[in-house]
Amino acid sequence: MGPSPSKPVIRRWREIPQTQRDMLAYLRRYRICNDITELRFLLYGPVGAGKSSTINTIKSIFEERQFITCLVSTETTASHTIDFQKFTVGSEKSGRTPIAFYDVMGLEEGQIQGVHTDDIIKALKGNIRNGYKFQRTPISEDSDYYNKDPTLNDKIHCLVSVLPADKIRLTTDAVIDKMRIVRRAASALGIPQMVLLTRVDRTCEIVKESVNKVYQSKKIKEKMQECSNKLGVPMNCIFPVQNYYEETQLRPDINRLMLDTLIQLVHSASDFVERQTETTGNQKRIE
Repeated sequence: MGPSPSKPVIRRWREIPQTQRDMLAYLRRYRICNDITELRFLLYGPVGAGKSSTINTIKSIFEERQFITCLVSTETTASHTIDFQKFTVGSEKSGRTPIAFYDVMGLEEGQIQGVHTDDIIKALKGNIRNGYKFQRTPISEDSDYYNKDPTLNDKIHCLVSVLPADKIRLTTDAVIDKMRIVRRAASALGIPQMVLLTRVDRTCEIVKESVNKVYQSKKIKEKMQECSNKLGVPMNCIFPVQNYYEETQLRPDINRLMLDTLIQLVHSASDFVERQTETTGNQKRIE
């Protein structure tokens, strides 16, 4: 007899302890530092990775209905996102949150294809204003959308890499190199970094049957490790998620997985803001 095949389901290595209602309530009443008006997250990654779908999914969860605010790229098209766009989470009707996501054009191979890494890095620093239309060359300081004196409130508080779990191996070295350039810049700025692995249902049949088993899937854990090796991000900063793309009704299993991930992102961004505030306060006291 040959060796027995490895089990596709393994011992659960992460838990999602809270209910959807509890997580929504926690995020809606979350209080941030007085020095800022919102926690700002920048999503970036290759074309078709699921950046815009992630924003749509999060907004749908808070609105408790399908909510599409940004166009989504298919697997074979260029990026639909051509502007530096801000999307807030929540509304007057559903309850506002101090959370804002910024979407950018997808990364592509070549120097003039897709978003420039220089533009992403300037956005991290708070130099690019909302609504800037990406060009073939990076933004110049003469642009009306260039912010020469950004405050902590203008800067990005958490960088979120987005990769499709089923296509990690197909992501070209050129695109991965661009992602590493951005990550190094974020590290130099002290900005926390998280990774979202999308399309988990297309990666593992077990997860396709039940998203609740995502943290029991051997295949998903292997994809997370592969992502960790490629980008140099620790496993505890990588989160598998499933976005809405064909469903018209919301699903509690998809919602709970995304909300648990969002709480981790919020904590990371909030910690960064607190550190920056403390550092600024200490500098003022020394002066």
